Amino acid sequence: MEYSIDHKSSVPLHIQVENLLREMIKQPEYKNGKFLPNEVELAKKLGISRNTLRQATNRLTYEGLLIRKKGVGTVVADTRVNTRLNNWLSFSQEMKALGIQITNYELKTSWEEADQVLADFFRIPLKKPVFKLERLRGGPERPFVYFISWFHPRVGLTGKEDFTQPLYEILEKKYATVAKLSKEEISAIVADAFLAEKLRFKPGDPILKRKRYVFDPGSRPIEFNIGYYRADSFVYTVESER
Repeated sequence: MEYSIDHKSSVPLHIQVENLLREMIKQPEYKNGKFLPNEVELAKKLGISRNTLRQATNRLTYEGLLIRKKGVGTVVADTRVNTRLNNWLSFSQEMKALGIQITNYELKTSWEEADQVLADFFRIPLKKPVFKLERLRGGPERPFVYFISWFHPRVGLTGKEDFTQPLYEILEKKYATVAKLSKEEISAIVADAFLAEKLRFKPGDPILKRKRYVFDPGSRPIEFNIGYYRADSFVYTVESER
């Protein structure tokens, strides 16, 4: 396969590189766990900066198509492993299915300039305003999760929506935006003073942190979400079948 891009094209370089990478990872020499060419060498061959190449690889990494191995390189993910869910529910729907009555303790909307993480994920200019939704939620006794979500400007959220309703129902019914694919990263952290105050426990206590990258059926980014859960009130269960 010949690796080249058109520097005279009106299509942005990082989009061209992204499309090229999508074609590359389909090739037998790169499928399922094989390493991509060295970043420096590939950038030089294409006549682009490493930042432009990294912007494209970030996108495919977010989608779970590539995996970065620190100090080693970038490999193509095993395409037999898929994050598409047939029965994906919003938090409100999950809790309803479990018979848990949800209380909304805080709900705040605002606009925020995109930092590098949001700009890379949404593929938008740095500092472009994005809609931000913060929610503190839990049971009748106390809050147990603090959510922060940012949404692609394309979705069209305004802040006037009734966010006490299931989020993905709002997106689908009002904005014809369907959440289809989710990539999640889960880690354990300790509460700082801010989170301890929000979740009503002590600084240093354990918290489950969940990052969620949400895409529509066309694999376009919709939402970047971070959830902070009280470790004594929430268990994250993964069910696998062989």
